[in-house]
Amino acid sequence: MSFNLVVEITPSTFCVVHHILFIQLTGCEYIRHKTSVVACIIYFFYCEDTHCSDRRSYSSVARERGRHMPGLYFEEFAPGMVIDHEVRRTVTETDNVMFSTMTLNMAPLHLDAEYSKNSIHGQRLVNSLFLLGLVAGISMHDTTYGTTLGNLGFDSIKFPKPVFHGDTIHVRTEIVSARESKSRNDSGIVTFRHYGINQRDEIVCDATRVGLMLKKSADEQA
Repeated sequence: MSFNLVVEITPSTFCVVHHILFIQLTGCEYIRHKTSVVACIIYFFYCEDTHCSDRRSYSSVARERGRHMPGLYFEEFAPGMVIDHEVRRTVTETDNVMFSTMTLNMAPLHLDAEYSKNSIHGQRLVNSLFLLGLVAGISMHDTTYGTTLGNLGFDSIKFPKPVFHGDTIHVRTEIVSARESKSRNDSGIVTFRHYGINQRDEIVCDATRVGLMLKKSADEQA
């Protein structure tokens, strides 16, 4: 007795498989439990339209579902505003090694423990570009999630202190300026200053970023 199994690879199916394989390869213990696998599958199928296949804006999807994206509109930003983000993240060896190897940064200061023992720090450094991405990512949920039209660039990036495996990073954002766009009437330009801060309250990342932010009035008319 034999049978043929036909599997349709939809965007959501690909998304599920991709994330499960990624979590397994990174060695996360919880994925080995069946309940966590099921929860992972349910989550990514539920988020199908925002993770994989839906080309609509996050804001329009949120309105259809009766939910509000947590990002702020251009009109809600004011110079001098300070946001202390609640999310914190402990940086691990896996973070550092995976990011460095995936981006082909083979610097021994990131990857070679024996080499790094003889450096001025006495241990491996966390890749600074991973740190920058982490700082920007943590800030996104409270500032630009669903309301940004694009990141226009970084004006300044500094790393005053090193980051090591096991450091816990939290982020503070200051709004430097907000002005109307000269070429678009549906958005404005906001300058953010993001501070990455470790568990000793030392600033380890200081980055000034410029974003194109959607106006609430334009979103309501869409």
